[in-house]
Amino acid sequence: MYVGNAMLLVLNLPLIPIWVQLLRAPYSHLGPMILLFCLIGSYSLNNNLGDVVVMVIFGGVGLLMKHFNYEAIPLILALVLGPMMEDSLQQSLIISSGSFSIFISRPISAAFLVLIFFIFAASLLRLRPSKKIRVYEE
Repeated sequence: MYVGNAMLLVLNLPLIPIWVQLLRAPYSHLGPMILLFCLIGSYSLNNNLGDVVVMVIFGGVGLLMKHFNYEAIPLILALVLGPMMEDSLQQSLIISSGSFSIFISRPISAAFLVLIFFIFAASLLRLRPSKKIRVYEE
């Protein structure tokens, strides 16, 4: 790792002016080039067109998330913690012989389920459009 960092230092220091010039390029030229390199990279990984389709779909999802002001951090957290949570759910269901009642029979898990329900309900109530009563004066 030290050798690789030393090589990057030696190679990148003389190339800093070139990188600065690249960043001065207009986004109308830079954006399609970035998209092209992403498409080439996603295809060249497994030589599979399905990977390109997945990349385009998730790019569209990311664009919609940005348009509707959604944060990316919860999605990344879900992608990281999702497999671990799925394994834990599977272990719990194996212990209880497939019964979901294990989640309400334990006080801590029941409290967390109630808390999750209230948080979810509060978020739904917050998203509901408010009806303002207008008083017309003559």
